[in-house]
Amino acid sequence: MTHSPLPGPHRSASSSDASPTGAPPSERHDSSSVARPLLGLLMITALTALIALAISLYQNRFVETVAVTVISQRAGLVMNPDAKVKIRGIPVGRVVSIATKSDGTTALRLALDASQLHFIPANVGVDIASSTVFGAKFVQFKEPSNPSEQRMYAGQVIRGDHVMVEINTIFERLVAVLDKVNPAKLNETLGAIASAFNGRGDRIGKSLENLNTFLAKIESSYPNLSHDIETAGPVLNAYSDAAPDLVNILQNSTRISRSIDEEQKNLDAFLLSAIGLADNANAVIGGNRKALTDVLHLLVPTTSILNKYHDSLWCGIAGIIPFTKMPTTPVPGAPISAALTLGTERYRYPQDLPKVAAKGRSYCKELGLPDVPPEFKSPIVIGDVGSNPMKYGNQGILLNSDALKQYLFGPVPGPPRNTPQTGMPG
Repeated sequence: MTHSPLPGPHRSASSSDASPTGAPPSERHDSSSVARPLLGLLMITALTALIALAISLYQNRFVETVAVTVISQRAGLVMNPDAKVKIRGIPVGRVVSIATKSDGTTALRLALDASQLHFIPANVGVDIASSTVFGAKFVQFKEPSNPSEQRMYAGQVIRGDHVMVEINTIFERLVAVLDKVNPAKLNETLGAIASAFNGRGDRIGKSLENLNTFLAKIESSYPNLSHDIETAGPVLNAYSDAAPDLVNILQNSTRISRSIDEEQKNLDAFLLSAIGLADNANAVIGGNRKALTDVLHLLVPTTSILNKYHDSLWCGIAGIIPFTKMPTTPVPGAPISAALTLGTERYRYPQDLPKVAAKGRSYCKELGLPDVPPEFKSPIVIGDVGSNPMKYGNQGILLNSDALKQYLFGPVPGPPRNTPQTGMPG
């Protein structure tokens, strides 16, 4: 029995294998076979570019650098190109190349970060340092004690100061020492040391315990000891600088000792004379002790007054000094500049009686003494002496009315008297 197909659109086998775009299968396989290698090549190129960029960043290829040369006695065993250059522990560049000069020294060509040069003084020191005796070397800039204002510049040549001791140097010196040692004597020395330690283990252990106890006691003083060790360097440098002077002092001391030995007789005579003078002085001072004591007591008021008015005495004595430096006059005598001034009020009784036990002070500074400038007008000083010449505040011309009356009317009986004045005339 046969079945007839259902009604509907007919699908052929070839139409089911066609792509949605309508492209044939052969073209689809060709495009996929080309895209995958291109994507792989693009990924490899990107990875290569990233690796190259990382290497360039690690080597500071994109940082602007400045060339500086360091001349050192030697570069050390493990000094290679690309070694770091540091100052205060901060990397500021790298070693580009290492070359040996004709005189045996080594020239290290450095590439320093240009942005860091203004932090490095021009008189900086250089050490070829290492973290350990086996470690790789690097260039260490030492900041000087007196940094110069000039900064490091491109093309500068710096002299290396020090290269860290390496293990091969230690071995060379050790071999040189061992070459000088006689094996038989070394054997005898080691045997003697062994005999000295034989049977004395308890004593050595006790000594070590005592040493440990002693170190524990002085442990609290370690900061002071460290400070003393740090300050010992400048002190020893100061003694080193003063060594020639110290040697001269010792030589002069030797000469003085020799002179004393040669002049021993004269020195003995001088000492005997000094002893005799001391005895005579003791007799004089001892016999007149009371009189000398009374004189000193009597001088106390005088010295007290001198101390009180020492400013005035100084002004007076210092004021004489300019006269000693003045040029001589063409004729004998002294030039004087005089002028007429307005008069002051006359003496009055009892207002102008002098004050007993008046007190005062020195007016040197107020009067501009002892160095009076030209055209200096000294101020009027009114002391506590009882009289005040400026009490009326008038230095003008006073009218003598009594003389005018006698001139106009003849002698007038009674004492002379001015109308605006009071008291008895002076």
